[in-house]
Amino acid sequence: MSINLDQAQQTFIVEARELLQVMEQSLLQLENEPGDEDAIGAVFRAAHTIKGSAGLFGLAPIVGFTHIVEDVLDRLREGSVTVDAALIALLLKCGDHMLELIEAVDHHDGALQPATLERGEVLREALSAYQPLQAAPAGGEIAVTDDAPQAELLWHISLRFGVDVFRNGMDPLSFLRYLDTLGQVLQVTTLTDSIPPVDAWDPESCYLGFEIDLRSNASHTTLNEVFDFVRDDCEVQICAVDEPSDSGPATGTELVTQAAPASPTQAAQQRVATGSDAKPRDGAYVRVNADKLDELINLVGELVIASAGASLLARSCNNDPLQEATSTVSGLVEEILDGALHLRMIPIGDTFNRFRRVVRDVSQELGKDIDLIINGAETELDKTVVEKIGDPLMHLLRNAMDHGIENADARRAAGKSAKGHLSLNAYHDSGSIVIEIADDGAGLNRERILEKAQERGLVASGAQLSDQEIYNLIFEAGFSTAEAVTNLSGRGVGMDVVKRNITLLRGTVDLDSRPGQGTVVRIRLPLTLAIINGFLVGIDQSTYVIPLDMVQECIELDERQRQSSRDQGYLDLRGEVLPLVDLREHFSHEGPAARRQNVVVVRYAEHKAGLVVDDLLGEFQTVIKPLGKLFGALRGISGSTILGSGAVALILDVPALLNQIVQQEARTPQVPPQASVVVR
Repeated sequence: MSINLDQAQQTFIVEARELLQVMEQSLLQLENEPGDEDAIGAVFRAAHTIKGSAGLFGLAPIVGFTHIVEDVLDRLREGSVTVDAALIALLLKCGDHMLELIEAVDHHDGALQPATLERGEVLREALSAYQPLQAAPAGGEIAVTDDAPQAELLWHISLRFGVDVFRNGMDPLSFLRYLDTLGQVLQVTTLTDSIPPVDAWDPESCYLGFEIDLRSNASHTTLNEVFDFVRDDCEVQICAVDEPSDSGPATGTELVTQAAPASPTQAAQQRVATGSDAKPRDGAYVRVNADKLDELINLVGELVIASAGASLLARSCNNDPLQEATSTVSGLVEEILDGALHLRMIPIGDTFNRFRRVVRDVSQELGKDIDLIINGAETELDKTVVEKIGDPLMHLLRNAMDHGIENADARRAAGKSAKGHLSLNAYHDSGSIVIEIADDGAGLNRERILEKAQERGLVASGAQLSDQEIYNLIFEAGFSTAEAVTNLSGRGVGMDVVKRNITLLRGTVDLDSRPGQGTVVRIRLPLTLAIINGFLVGIDQSTYVIPLDMVQECIELDERQRQSSRDQGYLDLRGEVLPLVDLREHFSHEGPAARRQNVVVVRYAEHKAGLVVDDLLGEFQTVIKPLGKLFGALRGISGSTILGSGAVALILDVPALLNQIVQQEARTPQVPPQASVVVR
């Protein structure tokens, strides 16, 4: 009896990619600290797990290549090979090749391109330099370990699988096929004595056992490791039939006491993650398909809308028990919403750590010594945001290394250390996440940027622009100050694409630079793209939503304040000049203003302003619905939502509104504080 292993193989592919990430990060750690035994162990276990898992699925190219890598890593672990830059570089390339082999299984059914085969042969030859010689020189000795090559032996393997082996995603025949790659299977006897009567037989249960004769030069340890991934769901005994009796074999027998892992590689992967052979707590993690998680979030969003509608109807019925019941349901829906959103939140550290390899490779290519410093790796945000921010960050890092950080000679001449520093930092601020990419390079050349912008007609000759406005010109399409084209992006080349991708995530990007000291690029992103807490405001019969985390306070305007603020465009907020945006005028609402008006004070980053509205309608959980292409040109609107009444409310794009104020202030004389509106 056999099962379809396609789903289990997909799990192997996903976990193998994760293990290769562990392997790469550990190798980079080892490059900085050659004596780190934990890093050496992590690299070895990752390669060993991938080899064993690949063997279960008969993926011979992966098994064959990874076995050679594992041999070198084993010698590294025992001290026969020492860590040096050449070995680290080779092992990193081996990891890349292993990923290439795994991707071939995922996308091309294991078919390998000629270039892939050629790379594999080159790497095998390079690895051979770190493997032991087959014969020792005269007078020399070769240390023999349990895994060293040995003469062929006849092994007998007694194997009993547990009843749940099929349910746990295993195929007993895959283990037999893997044994055949380690030697010659001479005989297999299938044991059927555990099959129950027909009326008690379960087709999803396994009742089979096997007695196997195998001729192989593999060691007892190697044969025992074949069953690592089903260790908790089988009984296995291995003995050498024709081994001398005075050195009898180690016989391994393990009995199931707990359920096996949910996938062929989960147990081994957990051992790599914990760095020990101790069993992890069962059920600690569950792998969930991302599409199912997105579907859950969508359903919870619809539940929020339906709950709001039910609460609205309950209030109109004037029925106290009904209102209390709907209030309880609303509270539970809010908790479900928070829990569902937290399921999508993942730390950004995994994305940051992937750039360690990029910085290492690019800095070596450029002949520069650059150190990457990571802070805020534990900061969490929506998985969709994490997935889509990777490419913009990659481009910004490459720019900083290629055109921001100087070479060693130039840095010494400027009185700096020869080593350049590049930092990634993430933190929460005002309900958003801020990602900073900072370098200690030469900074941006203000005059050259302005000159190039004038040449391209982006800035009128003689125009007075602030430093910030000039620096932000590099985000214009095709803008570049690079003198020569390299295979790395020049600072500014493709920066319009970076800004566009960040804008699609409802984020903003700006930068600050100091000549000779470096540049900081600051990306501000929403924590989630699905649901936000909003603050409802009304103008005439229309309703708008302001993201609640940007709201600081609300102020009611009297008639005198209304007239003064209309004349000045500012409000004196306890001695602070607060620019105002009249949403009635901004969105061209017809008719006179309401008798009572209010100001909602909002803040985003370092900018602050007041939004003038008619009515304050309170908090509201907002399910974000994207606007169609027809409304793409709307200024100050980022999306829409559906209220409990069924009406549509537009979500305000507060960053865009504040940016509009900043641009207006840059082009008009500033109002000094003493000339601002005074509240009497």
